[in-house]
Amino acid sequence: MKKKCDFLIVGGGIVGLAIANELIQRGCRKIIVLEKEKSLGVHSSGRNSGVLHAGIYYTPDSLRARYCIEGNRLMRDFCLENGVAMSECGKVIVADSEEKLEGLRELHRRARANGVESYLVDENELARIEPHAATFGEAIYSPATSVFDPVGVLKSLCSKIMRSGTVQMFFDTAFTGRKKKGRIALTTMGEISYGKLINAAGLHADTVAGHFQLGSRYRSIPFMGYYRELTEQRAYLVRANIYPVPDPRMPFLGIHLTRSTSGRIFIGPTAIPVLGRESYGLFQDLGIESFRFLYRNAAMFTNNRGFRANAFSEAKKYLGSHFYSEARKLVPALLPRDIVSSGKTGIRPQLVDWKEKKLVTDYIVCMEKDTLHVLNAISPAFTSSMSFAGYVADMLLGGSASPMN
Repeated sequence: MKKKCDFLIVGGGIVGLAIANELIQRGCRKIIVLEKEKSLGVHSSGRNSGVLHAGIYYTPDSLRARYCIEGNRLMRDFCLENGVAMSECGKVIVADSEEKLEGLRELHRRARANGVESYLVDENELARIEPHAATFGEAIYSPATSVFDPVGVLKSLCSKIMRSGTVQMFFDTAFTGRKKKGRIALTTMGEISYGKLINAAGLHADTVAGHFQLGSRYRSIPFMGYYRELTEQRAYLVRANIYPVPDPRMPFLGIHLTRSTSGRIFIGPTAIPVLGRESYGLFQDLGIESFRFLYRNAAMFTNNRGFRANAFSEAKKYLGSHFYSEARKLVPALLPRDIVSSGKTGIRPQLVDWKEKKLVTDYIVCMEKDTLHVLNAISPAFTSSMSFAGYVADMLLGGSASPMN
């Protein structure tokens, strides 16, 4: 196969599809999207929590904060217009001790700085919203948080861009490198010449960027999150979403309870480093690169106190008793027999600033010449994708946006 296009998008997850859709709306033509899997949503875009985030957690000057609120609105409208399952149910964030109250109030201040609708409520008000949730004195209520069907969005958005007649999407086709001269990408299906290349490869975005000598400051450490769920008989204990106050040292939200659009109550996810980019089980996807991940984990464990504390805490969650105790802090009426195993797992494509030995907490965009690379597309990347795609298109087409790297 030898193909030619104006825009080559590597990665058919939500970020890649949203960018393709934005380019179409701006009159662009001859777009090719590469997806290395045989179907949509095999990795991060199809394995997330299914929560449409409001924008509470993110620092006001970050890309995550800048595009989450508008992205929430755009994604909600897309679901409504295209018949994708969604529930505008809201969520609460609770404190399990007096020590967590200052963290809770800081989240509320951050939400207000970001322009997010949120309310501090007392225990009586919380009982009206989530009758079985518990907090210490106060909680945050976020009415703009929703749940939705991520795979449904991917399928609907893919159908939309394909109907435009300007996009070719190749499944089971992986980017493998580039020719040293010219703008020619090498793939498992042959060569593709392009005008501009957009790297939205998710779990593998840093590897793709490496072929262009970009993003060398960063290293990838994949974090696996697994879920459990409530039995159907006890699903009534959770109306919508119940979250804890997160550890401010780490970019994870902690074990929480989410009512999916199907009515199942998922509990999780965990966040433990693993040795493969697609290691959905502890011993899956092991290979030569696993030694690199092992070294990176060891270096972070030695040099970063928050990483070390998180590693100990997350390891304990593999014990059913500890996982149960974390969930019970949010809903005291839970019994051990209420929690059962679930097949749901996911991988967070987390970058580390290797010079500083710190986890990167924002999206990273690197652009040079005719290539643009989206790195560290962590939560709320799905929520913000349609708004963030406008930012990317501005850079590609000469708008006002500038890359952050």
